[in-house]
Amino acid sequence: MEHSLYYYCRSWLLVCSSVLALCLGSRGQLTPGFYRSTCPQLYYTVQRHVFDAMRAEMRMGASLLRLHFHDCFVNFALPNRNSVRGFEVIDAIKADLESVCPEVVSCADIVALAASYGVLFSGGPYYDVLLGRRDGLVANQSGANSGLPSPFEPIDSIIHKFAAVDLNTTDVVVLSGAHTIGRARCALFSNRLSNFSATESVDPTLDAGLAESLQSLCAGGDGNQTSALDVSTPNAFDNAYYKNLLLEKGLLSSDQGLFSSPEGVARTKALVETYSQDSEHFFCHFASSMIKMGNIPLTASDGEIRKNCRVAN
Repeated sequence: MEHSLYYYCRSWLLVCSSVLALCLGSRGQLTPGFYRSTCPQLYYTVQRHVFDAMRAEMRMGASLLRLHFHDCFVNFALPNRNSVRGFEVIDAIKADLESVCPEVVSCADIVALAASYGVLFSGGPYYDVLLGRRDGLVANQSGANSGLPSPFEPIDSIIHKFAAVDLNTTDVVVLSGAHTIGRARCALFSNRLSNFSATESVDPTLDAGLAESLQSLCAGGDGNQTSALDVSTPNAFDNAYYKNLLLEKGLLSSDQGLFSSPEGVARTKALVETYSQDSEHFFCHFASSMIKMGNIPLTASDGEIRKNCRVAN
């Protein structure tokens, strides 16, 4: 398992010229070599912990990626109940780093780097993670509730929330492609399975066979049963997510809406079709958007370096 995972991820290494150009952007404080002299053990430590965690549970790669997404939007807010996973991996990394380079590496940088290895070890693209973030002084719970896009929101609303943090419509479609790995709870998509509208019992943009399977999964449960977000290749970071949308097999309403909703048809459908046909194009743009999203958190004199990633100092 260990060797197959290693060679599987190596086969998909990809560095795009657009990614390299972003390294020279306006946020000059962020650089891949930020800890080169102050904590040279950083990369190996993060890589080892992520690899071991994913060897035990492949889904952890997606969990770490989701954690980074939350971090970028709301400055490392504590998760809503049942919302994100992977904190134990971050805790273990932080503990090891504190033993060799105490109070040097921010939790935000650990999360960003862990997410990149989660993508890579799932078969996705390699990209240089720009480092030098600082951690928020408080857990921004109100920001988590209002700033994070919801799977129930219309596409126009999601685009608006991305724009609020300087991410554009292409970024919306590209970063939604992270749903090529990971799982979602029934509570996040059961609204599509019954009593959908006054005229439709089931969401008409959901494949009938998939709807029947999901109804069986979620029936009689408490909403915490989970389904793969990508029903075709659930553990592989690839472009099957977009192919699924063309077949009406997007799990979340916000996913399928990129292709099927009226606003999606007008603003995002063409990008979905492009990425469904060209995985390298998706990989390149995903790497670019991840670096762009990673520029959102605190830098320079803002914030602090947390000793414990779960609480401010």
